[in-house]
Amino acid sequence: MDTSKCKRCRRLGIKLFLRGDRCSSPKCAMIKRAYPPGKKSKRRSSHFSEYAKELRDKQILRAWYHLGEAQFRKYVKSVLQKQHKVEDAASLLVKILESRLDNTVFRLGFAVSRAQARQQVTYGHFVVNKKPIDVPSFMVKKGDKISLKPSSLKKASFQNIKTYLKKHKTPEWLKLDAESMEGEVVGEPNLEEAAPPVEISSIFEFYSR
Repeated sequence: MDTSKCKRCRRLGIKLFLRGDRCSSPKCAMIKRAYPPGKKSKRRSSHFSEYAKELRDKQILRAWYHLGEAQFRKYVKSVLQKQHKVEDAASLLVKILESRLDNTVFRLGFAVSRAQARQQVTYGHFVVNKKPIDVPSFMVKKGDKISLKPSSLKKASFQNIKTYLKKHKTPEWLKLDAESMEGEVVGEPNLEEAAPPVEISSIFEFYSR
């Protein structure tokens, strides 16, 4: 059992759904032990300094999208440079994060978590517009078609994928054909539907210091 992901949720005090279906079951660590890991205390402080809140929000969103610090900072900094030229900087950041290929694979239902989606993309299980893409950070755009390689259906992680996809609900910016195992980008991700678990403005404040 991968307890490191569970500890991350407990440390940040929020369910990040890092382990797929287990996170929605009674076995979830945030249900059984909804307090920070360690033996010192089972109480979580409800008082944060402004800096602590900004740091926590940054850590939560970075973990939510399963990104390393350097890559996450790059995305935020790129938006900060444009914030005076765009109408909604928060929406732009979320659009960038949601448009990554690994997140798109997760949103389509081909993976139960973003961590699994990233691994699947890296292993070369997907093609975009019939071209093999093994870069998780690849940015999809409207009109792109993402499909699972037929040969990958034999892999253990995809054994029950068709059954799972039939009950999976995709966001409005994606269209899924469960029979052909193909998804299409039919719109653009938006902040409201993505529903990030933090205030994006708090993250901008953190990186603006």
